[in-house]
Amino acid sequence: MTKEYDQHSQVAPHHSVRLPLVLWVDKDIPPVQAKQLANRLQAPMVWNKPSGHFLVLRMDSNGLALGLVGAELSRYMLQTNFDRMLPRLKSGGLNRELLIRAARIRHRQKTQPLLAVDATAGLGEDALLLAAVGFEVQLCEHNPIIAALLEDGLRRAKEQPELAAICGRMHLHAGNSIDFLQQLQIEPDLILLDPMFPPRQKSAKVKKKLQLLQMVEQPCPNEEALVQAALAARPRKLVIKRPRKGPPLAGISPSYSLTGKAIRFDCMLVRR
Repeated sequence: MTKEYDQHSQVAPHHSVRLPLVLWVDKDIPPVQAKQLANRLQAPMVWNKPSGHFLVLRMDSNGLALGLVGAELSRYMLQTNFDRMLPRLKSGGLNRELLIRAARIRHRQKTQPLLAVDATAGLGEDALLLAAVGFEVQLCEHNPIIAALLEDGLRRAKEQPELAAICGRMHLHAGNSIDFLQQLQIEPDLILLDPMFPPRQKSAKVKKKLQLLQMVEQPCPNEEALVQAALAARPRKLVIKRPRKGPPLAGISPSYSLTGKAIRFDCMLVRR
């Protein structure tokens, strides 16, 4: 049964979350809907802004948003809003995206739709770019909080005429990425891996969005197993997103790389 928050109770951190998670529900949200999400996340529900030091998942008419109460991030809320990506989806700019250049599949049958797997989907922005150029994209996100944000963002985007068709090509699965790759029934054209980057020790203040993500999502604990599962799925191409000067994931050298100002895409040609 869903727990209600008691100021004097202790709430255990949820999975990789370093702070307790509270679901803060607007009074206009149907209680059944809120309880379903609270049960899924094993999080207590509140109807007023909690006091203390918590990660808060806000649920209101604008959708789901993740924030931090009790610190300088309290005014910042993280939400999947694909409409912010619309300027990048215009044909001219889209073809200049580094990911789209890295994802190009040569010698393909143009009568068949391209199939992509984003095995570490996060908030889904890279998958949206792939879907915008015509890929059918299977997304997998292992963290239940991030998966809930992504699911909510896809739901809202499908109600917008400019995004409905694109997001209709995006199919979300919540669960372990390695298990998902091992259970694939198809050989995709493309697999994209973008595990959380380790924090930079000497960097300037990390952007607030990344700070929140790092409180929820941890760096991949087994990089080699993730890469090997992707290779075993036999895509035509494996694309791995890395920090610009970071080492190859799991130390496996790519066939070639495309490098931008802050990131790099390592590309492996697996199946010709």
